Amino acid sequence: MLKIKQELLAGLAATLDQLLPGAGDKAAFESPKVAAHGDFAVTAAMQLAKPLKANPRQVGEQIRAALLAQPVYQQWVSDIEIAGPGFINIRLKPEAKQQIVREVLAGGEGFGQQPANGQRLMVEFVSANPTGPLHVGHGRQAALGDAICNLFASQGWDVYREFYYNDAGVQIGTLATSTQLRAKGFKPGDAEWPEAAYNGDYIQDIANDFLAKKTVHSDDREFTASGDVDDLDNIRQFAVAYLRREQDLDLKAFDVRFDNYYLESSLYTNGHVEATVQRLIANGKTYEQDGALWLRSTDYGDDKDRVMRKSDGTYTYFVPDVAYHIQKFQRGFTKVINIQGTDHHGTIARVRAGLQAADVGIPAGYPDYVLHTMVRVVRNGEEVKISKRAGSYVTLRDLIEWTSKDAVRFFLLSRKPDTEYTFDVDLAVQKNNDNPVYYIQYAHARICSVLAGWGGDVASLKDADLSALDTPAAQSLMLQLARYPAMLSAAAADFAPHDVTFYLRDLAAAYHSYYDAERILVDDEKVRLARLALVAATAQVLHNGLAVLGVSAPQKM
Repeated sequence: MLKIKQELLAGLAATLDQLLPGAGDKAAFESPKVAAHGDFAVTAAMQLAKPLKANPRQVGEQIRAALLAQPVYQQWVSDIEIAGPGFINIRLKPEAKQQIVREVLAGGEGFGQQPANGQRLMVEFVSANPTGPLHVGHGRQAALGDAICNLFASQGWDVYREFYYNDAGVQIGTLATSTQLRAKGFKPGDAEWPEAAYNGDYIQDIANDFLAKKTVHSDDREFTASGDVDDLDNIRQFAVAYLRREQDLDLKAFDVRFDNYYLESSLYTNGHVEATVQRLIANGKTYEQDGALWLRSTDYGDDKDRVMRKSDGTYTYFVPDVAYHIQKFQRGFTKVINIQGTDHHGTIARVRAGLQAADVGIPAGYPDYVLHTMVRVVRNGEEVKISKRAGSYVTLRDLIEWTSKDAVRFFLLSRKPDTEYTFDVDLAVQKNNDNPVYYIQYAHARICSVLAGWGGDVASLKDADLSALDTPAAQSLMLQLARYPAMLSAAAADFAPHDVTFYLRDLAAAYHSYYDAERILVDDEKVRLARLALVAATAQVLHNGLAVLGVSAPQKM
């Protein structure tokens, strides 16, 4: 059906060009708002009416007559109707819709995916300071980042996942002193305990292992504690390595992987920050005022100039960000997406301004940003705000332990990133149709059960006679299957994995309706095999869509 759609679209473009040279680029098929109106809707008649100085319905009739004269429309289209002010509604023959079943079964796990396009993409996400366990906000970022990576990979991009560790700031010092105080026997509430210190129980765990002189292993480092409570630098390195390992465990429990961990501290030790600052100065994009060094960021659309180097000689936090993104570009990533919380909104203009002022060939608008809101967690009807382990927030691991990896991923992806979201723990563990991830997974498992009951070779279904798939329920399900590739492409272009969750719910609903309307394992072999082919294709698309989200497609539930 996808090939048929392309051929029909090419025929429409040719017709529009005949009516008005250059109008072929207006050729597009939309989904009718009411399914009974047809399979494709065309609005070109209303768009061309004014330049053609004609009535839209008259233009529509011209387009209709020209299309019906084309062999491809005669082969695959049953009727074309003009409605309202000039809408053109196209009805496909059943055999046209049936082709999607063969395309899905032939494509398998690759159905909906585009060939490699030779372009490289870096997605930077999570990027949590190694100062504590990952919280629910990090979980939303992990789910978003991983799904966006999968979406772009499905469109042929060479995708690279990177985690940026802010290991050079004040918070690391706070982590070290908090651990040192715990190691010396102090605790929150004591007179010696600073207000800014970290209070979670995990700090005591780090202190205990430090005193025991343990060795910790994380993805990018190994460190052995000295056990000396006065050796603050050793405590700092051990605490960072300890929490790196804890965060690694959180991410592995969430089934998220990274290709690289990039340390903020390396930007200083490798001289990238200083080189960036000197380049901005040499380009005349800075000035000195009140003992500080300022960037002329208003030259690039920022609402005010920004301090780069404070009067005490330290750099503000956006300066290493500029140096980091120059490194991204120089490493060959011409497209970069950063997944960050909405509290980073103010950094976008200044980072982009710094990149333009550096004048190293980076295009305007680099990098792209996806900003997400935090997540409220509700359990037993009440908001959960703290975790004993973390001290002040619900951790990602808490959420996974209370529900499941699949539920957490799906729920955190089910709304636009910048939309406030409440994670309902009680809903996430329900086994009914109110729980969207259960509803979709159950559809897949239900199909697997039908196929197992049949007992035949699923691969053989690609050659089945599909002519029996001519009922309204079957055709509705096939049209849903046909939407998948275009939906996937649009979701990638819009950084919108939530579109995949909406689509999967629609597809599961279409399958459940079909299952209720038509028995699949009927006595008539021709009908049975056709229906089995349709549901096998449905299972494949459910599997493919869930894989994009990082959610499993169980065969039994």
